[in-house]
Amino acid sequence: MSMAFPTSGALRVFAPAKVNLFLHVTGRLANGYHTLDSLVAFSRDIGDVVSITPAERFRFSVDGPFAPLFSDEDRDGGLSSSNLCVRAALALADATDLAPDVHIHLTKNLPQAAGLGGGSADAAAVVRGLLSLWGVPERFEGLANLLKDLGADVPACYFGEPVQLQGIGDVLTPAPALPKMPVVLVNPLIPCPTPQVFSTWHATQPTPSMPQTLPAMLADRDEFIAYLLAQRNDLTGAARQVVPSISEVLNALLAQPGCLLARLSGSGASCFGLFEQRDQAISAAESLQALKPEWWSASGTF
Repeated sequence: MSMAFPTSGALRVFAPAKVNLFLHVTGRLANGYHTLDSLVAFSRDIGDVVSITPAERFRFSVDGPFAPLFSDEDRDGGLSSSNLCVRAALALADATDLAPDVHIHLTKNLPQAAGLGGGSADAAAVVRGLLSLWGVPERFEGLANLLKDLGADVPACYFGEPVQLQGIGDVLTPAPALPKMPVVLVNPLIPCPTPQVFSTWHATQPTPSMPQTLPAMLADRDEFIAYLLAQRNDLTGAARQVVPSISEVLNALLAQPGCLLARLSGSGASCFGLFEQRDQAISAAESLQALKPEWWSASGTF
């Protein structure tokens, strides 16, 4: 992901939205964790922004459309903040034996706990930015464990490239090249707690899915869409029970001109639609925002 130094002197890092193009639940471990199989892609232009500036002491702040959802402590906090960005900065400082004398500012454009990997992407952006600022190699010894300890999605978000995610999120396999696709992301802004989704899924006594072997090539758009249509998100039915308006979101996406596929992403309430043309995606996001102003929607590409 790109980083740049604007005239203000801050290092800016883009934290892209993560899209689970399919998500299969393959089992459950003795410790209660679920094993998954998912093809993950990242938006090129929908996401949060992390800015890092050298400072006399550590500070974290946040603005943006979803900043009000942060606690007072996390909106303008220091070392005691529980925010994942702060945890990432302090963990990296400890691992590299460097003082975290920086001001980290997060512009929060993505809804929280939405199945878009926002918090994980923010933490990964903090790590990438600090490594660049401090001149530490991008793959220094201990990085893999640090990322994994921050959260299951953080390693995939750190690299920000299409990847097949398996196990509990700890087994990453680079995906073949994917076609550039217009995408619309929609969230009804209704909480959809992951534990409740999984407990609802278990109540149906499901048969776990078998892990997928990805095709060697997925760069052709028609073949890519055909492949995705043969997959699914195993948690969709459970999530719909927890948040019934997910069905309305999916139907609204499918009703938009040019929508090739609509699906739930992850275990949150966020859904995505893939479109034929960029202008169709832009128009769809605008139409959905006008139709349902209480929803969040955005258009972009991956």
